[in-house]
Amino acid sequence: MQQTKFIAKILYYISLVLATGYLGSVIYSLFCIVTGIGSQTFDNGKFLRVFFPFTEQPFMIVDYNLTYIIVAFALPLSLYGLFFLMSASVFKVFLQPKLFTKENIVALKRFYMLNIFVPLPISLLASFFIPVESIIWGLVLIHFFLGIFAFFLAGIFSQGVNLQKEQDLFI
Repeated sequence: MQQTKFIAKILYYISLVLATGYLGSVIYSLFCIVTGIGSQTFDNGKFLRVFFPFTEQPFMIVDYNLTYIIVAFALPLSLYGLFFLMSASVFKVFLQPKLFTKENIVALKRFYMLNIFVPLPISLLASFFIPVESIIWGLVLIHFFLGIFAFFLAGIFSQGVNLQKEQDLFI
């Protein structure tokens, strides 16, 4: 179990860093886009550069089109930030002294709900506004299977909670 906790701790911190990076990038970029600070249009206003803070080095380059900014930039990056935040909560489950708790089941449930029910509708919505490449549909499928796996894991944890309750009543 020590090895599992060690790996879970590393993945927990990696997931937190990735979540912070994704969500921070979205917040910073949207701030720059809305205020015009740290950003610049080019190619006759078709594209927008968002610069690294306090520099003139491009950090992000996006189409300067509201639909694109929302559907192809802010929404996917925000959802991946949320995905990694939820991943961190799943890895945190394995760091707890007691695995089979209702709180841990809730963390797994949120994770599987996000992965099963969000990617397909968002990708379908995006397909009305931008071309969605085949790799995106592959990612939707991967998220679906990841969600199904987490669903089964939540079922196992639920069974563990029930067995613990029975054992507590028996003693």
